[in-house]
Amino acid sequence: MTNNIKYEEAMHQLEQIANRMENGNIDVDELSAELKNARKLIKLCKDRLTKTDAEVKAILAEDE
Repeated sequence: MTNNIKYEEAMHQLEQIANRMENGNIDVDELSAELKNARKLIKLCKDRLTKTDAEVKAILAEDE
């Protein structure tokens, strides 16, 4: 599901969810599902950033 999307798409989806919540465009029935989806997207983004950071540090360490 969310694991196959790119970081930029995950961020875009998070922005859409946040905008809908700020504007009151999410009804009570959707709120729980949207929050669960947002939590998954946040985890995906965090994991990707952590992985990328580790890869960059490993590459830079090779040059030392």
